[in-house]
Amino acid sequence: MIRYRGFRAMQWVVERLPRQWGYAFAIMVGRFAFLFARQARSALEENLQVALPELDRRQLRRVAWRNFRNHAKAYADLMRLPVARVEDLRPLLRVEGTENLERARERHRGVLVISVHMGSWEVAAAIWAATVAPVTLFAEELEPRELYEWYRRTRARLGISVLPLTRAGLRQVLVALEQDEMVITAIDRDITGTGIVVEFFGRPARIPDGPAAIALRKGTPLLPVAVYRLPDDTFHAVGYPPIFAEPTGDRLADVRCVTCQLVERLEQVIRAHPDQWHLPHRIFLPPQSLESPVGSGRFTLRR
Repeated sequence: MIRYRGFRAMQWVVERLPRQWGYAFAIMVGRFAFLFARQARSALEENLQVALPELDRRQLRRVAWRNFRNHAKAYADLMRLPVARVEDLRPLLRVEGTENLERARERHRGVLVISVHMGSWEVAAAIWAATVAPVTLFAEELEPRELYEWYRRTRARLGISVLPLTRAGLRQVLVALEQDEMVITAIDRDITGTGIVVEFFGRPARIPDGPAAIALRKGTPLLPVAVYRLPDDTFHAVGYPPIFAEPTGDRLADVRCVTCQLVERLEQVIRAHPDQWHLPHRIFLPPQSLESPVGSGRFTLRR
């Protein structure tokens, strides 16, 4: 409850400030977090060091601070959503790769948009919900419950549905895809602990395999997308070529191969924008944790 009240107090301030002043306030809070949230900073730096092994200690600390700074701005964007309007958000977003989204939508089996914890997704999702198709975010439930409900209500007013990472939420995701909607989810952290262990930046990490399983079972296209902040505080959304998964009969091998294809693309996104990969949680496992590839079926990707 204290956490929720603290968040709402900050949110009350930020939504009443001009956008740039709201960012300045959020950055000030982010500076305190960078200095005193040592566990989160340590986990973030560990992840960044794996992704960017060429960085020395000083360079790593600099990227980590820029990451905290951008994350603070992302929170400010979120806190302004109760007063945001789609028509005001449109000029803030530049989109690249719309042809890839159209290719995915041609199948009329919904689209699973796959990304990482990066950027301010609400801006892109709100615009897509208003102009392309209904949009659903499939994400972890936040604690306390009051905070999660605030997120859900706030996004709903912009046309964005929010479904929890639960079995019930998954059933609703399948319904949304059957209705040709877009579902957005991040796969750089396995919240439920039910994913598979694959190489992520050359280190073992547990990655959700649900998107790959759905693509193979339902024929739903997978669309890797990145949304990141530009220096002028506008946003750039990039849609990469969709992945059309075709089962070979070896389900386990197919799921692993599709998941690795997604991870490979997302590694490129993270390396290009490490200061916007907001993941202050430890995700990498000991080297010996890497599972042996299962199955021997050959996997075919049609692009």
